[in-house]
Amino acid sequence: MRFEAGTEIAADAQRVWEVLVDVRRWPEWTASVSHIERGESGPLAVGSTARVTQPKLRPAVWRVTGLTEGRKFTWVSDTPGVHTRGEHRLSPLLGGGTRVELAIAQSGLLAGPVGWLYGGLLRHYLRLEADGLKRRSEEG
Repeated sequence: MRFEAGTEIAADAQRVWEVLVDVRRWPEWTASVSHIERGESGPLAVGSTARVTQPKLRPAVWRVTGLTEGRKFTWVSDTPGVHTRGEHRLSPLLGGGTRVELAIAQSGLLAGPVGWLYGGLLRHYLRLEADGLKRRSEEG
């Protein structure tokens, strides 16, 4: 199962990236996250972890599996029967601004039932995150 949301932001990609990778501050700009605790100090990097608490969901530990500075990062979280991958991509737009694409992809034995039960909530949370990232990044 895959869920996506995107938006265009009237800010340069570097500004959007700075907001996006400061994951501890996500609760300040999206109602989809109530608390994030980083597992390590320093900048987000491959191998970094974060414990993410979201309303209506169990807390989950996410581990960064890919990061291209200023462009994208992916992280994964595993629960029994479901492997979840979060994708965050930035693309500079001609004439200024940034396109943001967010996605959650789930696989595993229980991915279908979990997607059916939580798909609406996941879509809603991705929309909140895209819209919140837009607002925070445009505040400049």
